[in-house]
Order: sequence, then C-alpha cells, then structure tokens
Amino acid sequence: MARALRGIERLLEDHYLSSKEIIYYRARRELERDGYRINTDDGHITRVGVGIRPGALANLTDATAIHDGLQRIRRAEQHDDPALVIGAAKELIESTAKLVLHELGRTINPRADIQELIREAQKALLLQPNRAAGPDGTDAVKKILGSASAIAVGVAELRNRGYGTGRGPASARHGLRPRHAHLAANAAITWCELHSRDVG
Repeated sequence: MARALRGIERLLEDHYLSSKEIIYYRARRELERDGYRINTDDGHITRVGVGIRPGALANLTDATAIHDGLQRIRRAEQHDDPALVIGAAKELIESTAKLVLHELGRTINPRADIQELIREAQKALLLQPNRAAGPDGTDAVKKILGSASAIAVGVAELRNRGYGTGRGPASARHGLRPRHAHLAANAAITWCELHSRDVG
C-alpha cells in the first residue's frame, strides 16, 4: 500500500503545483473519503490517524483499556485491515461502556450484550434523551444523544454482520473499503470521548 501511495504522489506532483487542476481535487476527494490526506506542504499522502482529544480521559481512574483499544485501531489502520478496525471499534465501545459503569459503581451483568451496555452507560451518565430542563431538554439535544447511541449500536451491528473481526465468517468479506473502517473508528471514538468525559 505504501508503494501505491508513493506512485499516486508522483502522478499528482505536476497537478499539485497548480491547485486548480480538476484531477488534483478529484484525487484529493477520493483519498479523503477513504481516510487519507494530501499534505499541503509537501504533497505526501498520509493516513488520517484516530485519537481522543487531550483531557477527555482525565476523569477516569484507569483508562488503560481505552488506550489499548485506540492502539489496536491505529495498528489495524496502518495495516489497511478494515475488518480488524471495525472489530476493534466495537471493542472500544464495549470497553468504554464497562469502564463507565465500573467507575460509577454500577453492577455489570456479565451476560449483557453491547446494546444493553451502551444503554446502561448512557443511563448512568444521564445521557439518555429525557425531559430535563435547559439544553438537555431540547429536541436538538435529544436527537444528538439518540444519535450517539445509534452510532455505537451501528458499529456493533456492522461487526456482528460479519464485516468486522471477532467472529469467523463462513466466506471472505467483500466490499469493505478504508472508508468503512474510518467511519467505524470515528463513530467509536466519538462515543468513547463523550462518555469518558462525563464520568466524575
């Protein structure tokens, strides 16, 4: 993959100097869709990395499981393995939910599926759409919180339908592209960051 990226860089080099060239913009758009970025300084193509903003995990006693999950996603992305990224993204959500419940002293049902863990974590943090006063009571915030839950469940469903690792498929996975991995990773990180920040 690295060799292919260097070849694309060479092909774009002439067009990079004239940023109004249509081919440059089309190539940039396609690369960004798949989780890559053209560096505006030197024209090199690099993978857009995943990560959590500084301070987002500060309220957690031990965020090791989250850091491990993020590292696993990064390694899978570096090896261009969308299925592994999706599986790791699902694990990050599950680890975050369990960590939140543990931090808040809640009992974790060892047989709970990921949807139940997501629901319980959001409930424990009062991040479920409800009738609260202020911004949390507005339809806008309710929609955002509902969507936060939906993206976490969506990542789990994508993995469970055979597109992510963790369950052996009966046949080869078809149609997975880097953008699917990028989508799952960013969805998991968004959910993780929102819930980790609100602990405490």
